[in-house]
Amino acid sequence: MTTMASTFNIAGARSNFPALGKKQVYFDNAGGSQVLGPVIQSISDYLSNNNVQMGATYAVGCQSSDRYKLGYLSGAAYINAEPDEVVIGPSTTQLFRNLSSAITFSPGDELVLSKFEHEANIASWVDTAAQLGLTVKWWTAPQSTNPQLDPAELKKLLSPKTKLVACTHVSNILGTLNDIKTIAAMVHEVPGALLCVDGVSYAPHRRVDVKDLGVDFYCLSWYKVYGPHMAMLYASRTAQESLRSLGHFFNPTATLENKLGLAASNYELTQTIPIIRDYLGGSDPDPVFAAIAAHEAKLQTILLEYLNSRRDITVFGETDPDPAIRVPTISFVVKEKSSRGIVESIDNCSDYGLRWGHFYSKRLCDEILGLGEEGVVRVSMVHYNTEEEINGLIKVLDRVISA
Repeated sequence: MTTMASTFNIAGARSNFPALGKKQVYFDNAGGSQVLGPVIQSISDYLSNNNVQMGATYAVGCQSSDRYKLGYLSGAAYINAEPDEVVIGPSTTQLFRNLSSAITFSPGDELVLSKFEHEANIASWVDTAAQLGLTVKWWTAPQSTNPQLDPAELKKLLSPKTKLVACTHVSNILGTLNDIKTIAAMVHEVPGALLCVDGVSYAPHRRVDVKDLGVDFYCLSWYKVYGPHMAMLYASRTAQESLRSLGHFFNPTATLENKLGLAASNYELTQTIPIIRDYLGGSDPDPVFAAIAAHEAKLQTILLEYLNSRRDITVFGETDPDPAIRVPTISFVVKEKSSRGIVESIDNCSDYGLRWGHFYSKRLCDEILGLGEEGVVRVSMVHYNTEEEINGLIKVLDRVISA
């Protein structure tokens, strides 16, 4: 495998992904990235040679356990956490559901929920509030094409009764970077209040450091960070004091995996995490993510310059390509054109793969962006996309829109 380096080499990066050698061009990466070739090989190797249950003392059983444990160690190290502070599961949606079932709430507690969210970081909390009679306060924004998750608005919603605030690091529609450190500091001004962050749309583009961010809970999806379909939830040791264990009564409860795992950490997938971490810089990820941000800035500059040049296109989120304020997840609509129709026309005449819809951020699309059922056209890029690909998409898009 060609490990990413601080001097970005697009050909070297792409050579690690078998799917990129084929005709399809992937601009739906916010829904799921392509998978590193060595990860695919490792899954096959594990199932061929180490496919046994955890805990056995015979030789293959010990090898299997070691690979699994290394997956947890690497996952924790990737976000600057301790191994007992992470749990791996099938999806962010499922892990947030487990978390919401495990937090100990008290009568009168208040939950502050952002309307910028993928529903994964809303539905579980709304359901828990309904079951326990808790109060939900909505952190929202006026209808706009470039709404902001404003900490000043959050401050108005906080009270001594606030138990949890849930928000996203980056919206999967807007691509705007939110100031999580400031939000965390504000939340923690309320004694006992906890911050739960959805980092799914942030993690493919920037380094995650949960200690630096100051969050209590943070979730990412490895299948959007060049791995297979699994997710990982972080909970600080202090935050875990607010959790009850969902596990069997006779099992240990010391770690987050003990508390929330429910035997759902897939063995053959979990053991691939060291490969992903190594690709993204291993113990020194900062230069790699700086190179990724610089390359992705070029891609979003090309696309945004085109979209901004057309009076019939409305871009949602920041129209400035500055990588300090956005990632290359770009959504837009075209005046008097169907979002679905645009995407299907592109499907029919090219190999460019993108999507239309609300992408599970239904409240954002309906209430803040004021969109209809077809939502947006979304182009979501990552570091293995090329300038040639985005220029080619623009030519096809221009032809489709002008037809």
